[in-house]
Amino acid sequence: MGQARVHLLASLVAFYLIVLAITQVTANLLDDFNNLWGNTKVVYDSTGQQTIAMTLDRSTTSGFSSKSTYLFGRIDMDIKLVPGNSAGTVTTFYMVTEGPWQYHDEIDLEFLGNSSGNPYTLHTNMFARGKGAREKRYNLWFDPTQDFHTYTIIWNQQFIRILIDDKLIRQIKNQLVYGVPYPSYQPMRVFSSIWNADDWATQGGRVKTDWSQAPFTAYFRNFKATSCSPSQSKICGQSSLTGGGLFNQDLDETRKQQLKDVDANYKVYDYCTDSTRFQNGAPKECGLQ
Repeated sequence: MGQARVHLLASLVAFYLIVLAITQVTANLLDDFNNLWGNTKVVYDSTGQQTIAMTLDRSTTSGFSSKSTYLFGRIDMDIKLVPGNSAGTVTTFYMVTEGPWQYHDEIDLEFLGNSSGNPYTLHTNMFARGKGAREKRYNLWFDPTQDFHTYTIIWNQQFIRILIDDKLIRQIKNQLVYGVPYPSYQPMRVFSSIWNADDWATQGGRVKTDWSQAPFTAYFRNFKATSCSPSQSKICGQSSLTGGGLFNQDLDETRKQQLKDVDANYKVYDYCTDSTRFQNGAPKECGLQ
């Protein structure tokens, strides 16, 4: 009985430490984000729910960042994009490290505006130790301007996963063992912004921003962060903490099928198949995924 009690106590202590290492935040937007620049403000709907409104006009871009940094975990944000003719605009939701830029890590979601009636394109990318060039793009299969949709980044020591409304659209595995850079030790901060990029964003820059449609406004709400404290990085990397589901190393058949469906029907660019860009063969990781 004595040994059993000791074992039980040790298990409880271990569980308690794990709980402390993981934090879930449903953000009070005023408390959890900094207004970095431009016309960024918190507004309230008829039910009192907080929403961040970011506006772009000819003279002002807008953006905000989280006050906290995160090392591994899950980040969710509900976003409603610029309606109508949003050509030339880019709305972003991403994570990036601080410190020397040449060694920065980054996980990117960039929403490329388009002319009225054409789909938004989601541009995704990842940087590790300053090395990026891992772009994939998808045409969204819904109108992201009519309502809020949930965009998710899951990041741990095994993989990065990107989801829309709980639908898995992209996975990037950790291939450090093969010499492929992967963001594995630098905490990141969450950023969002809206800016003009009509030199490349819409149809390769052929369609320019129509400033008569300004101001362009995107909305953000329901920020959630399930993450580990940077000081607990060794504990945070343990897959046992995540409890299964999307944090598991392996995908179930449903998730695998989601990836196949998105790739077949909505993916419009994949750096791994860009033979013009990579004339000497695709990057190493393309054969490892």
